[in-house]
Amino acid sequence: MDKPVTIYDIAKKVNASAATVSRVLSNSSYPVSLEMSKKIRKVAEELKYSPNMLGRQLKKNNSMTIGVIIPSISNPFYSEIVLGIEEVARNNGYHVLLCNTHQSLELEHEYLQTLIEKQVNGLIISSVILNKDMLSEYIRRKINVVSIDQMIEDADIYQIGFDYRKGGYMATSHLIAKGHRKIAFVTAPLDRPSRKGTYRGYLEALEDYGIKPLESWLQVSERGEEGIEGGTWEFAIGKKLTQRLLSLEQRPTAIFACNDMIAFGVINELNNQGIEVPGEMSVIGFDNIEMTQMIYPPLTTIGHPKYEMGRFAGNMLFDLLKGVESNIKEVVLQPKLIERKSVEVLLDEER
Repeated sequence: MDKPVTIYDIAKKVNASAATVSRVLSNSSYPVSLEMSKKIRKVAEELKYSPNMLGRQLKKNNSMTIGVIIPSISNPFYSEIVLGIEEVARNNGYHVLLCNTHQSLELEHEYLQTLIEKQVNGLIISSVILNKDMLSEYIRRKINVVSIDQMIEDADIYQIGFDYRKGGYMATSHLIAKGHRKIAFVTAPLDRPSRKGTYRGYLEALEDYGIKPLESWLQVSERGEEGIEGGTWEFAIGKKLTQRLLSLEQRPTAIFACNDMIAFGVINELNNQGIEVPGEMSVIGFDNIEMTQMIYPPLTTIGHPKYEMGRFAGNMLFDLLKGVESNIKEVVLQPKLIERKSVEVLLDEER
């Protein structure tokens, strides 16, 4: 195997000191003649020199890395957020150390400790713990933290959130406007601000329109049902909760799923049981992941600016790393109704 090219090899070729070569290739402000600088860079390119980034980072006491903790990379919702973060990190010359907790409190705790040990420069987190005490070590060490999607009550943590209550209200109002009064809500455990906010919006819309839902039309999966194996647990939850709804004496005419992956499970189970969507049952999702326009019927859903959330979080974190502090510590992004083909107008006699 060929020996890696070093600054000493370049120095020998250009008849200069290794220190001079290092200053030029590290873009130091130390004065070096233009002629020598060009010569060094030309030889470095010819020899295919690759700088020792680890050594440079150790010298600067800077890992050039940020940590990102998310609940589930298998959900395209989080994949799009991470793409936004990565773009900003790459533009700033940083790497992303991505941690996937699989919805596990224990794994999130372990990753928080690991990232401290890795000496990351900052952290972006969508927490399943929502316990600010878990982040106290970051705050004590003056590591900048940006929380995304799930709001954490702490004055030292910057937040990029989303108005889930408004999104839940918007989805439910859309179903009501289409003539539906028997509207079910299916969700993973109501243990996060996002899900609680969506559910609150659902209830408020029903109340504003004078609709009292049956308790059985709220179907919530129990903690532990999701498991940590595989990437289809939300899809499986949608199927299971739909089975429960279809076993009821009074079935709903529409189902509102707390996210699109669960909505896919809902539609799949309805199809398996010979129930046409939207002809016999309307379905609406939440998040507007890319696959919502690829399935049949294309899913009506609530748009969430996921990629933009990632970019917002990345830009906020790198502003903090550069010492640019902002008076705005919380940004709340807004929902948008994306109307497709999975919701049908319900005639008076069908209500």
